[in-house]
Amino acid sequence: MDFIEINKVLSNHVRVDILHWLKKPEDYFPQQIYVPDFSDGVCVCHIQDKTGLSQSTVSHYLMMLQKVNLLIATRHGKWTYYRRNETEIAKYIATLSNEL
Repeated sequence: MDFIEINKVLSNHVRVDILHWLKKPEDYFPQQIYVPDFSDGVCVCHIQDKTGLSQSTVSHYLMMLQKVNLLIATRHGKWTYYRRNETEIAKYIATLSNEL
């Protein structure tokens, strides 16, 4: 785990918002067609709609979160779904607690 890189990724409020929304996706996103129970996460199209940002910006943010292992991506046809990587988030929180 690269503690500093994760901190850099989390320095943007929209990326933090995305992690927050994905913690309880049923509270923040509409019902989905392919993964109605959110087991594989939330479709990128719904995340983009929620942020109000361009598709390219949201895709970049999601890739950044995935690169530091805070998100897991799953493909269903042409759609990508994102969910939190709870194991890595817990490791990050533990590291943060121990380092500071």
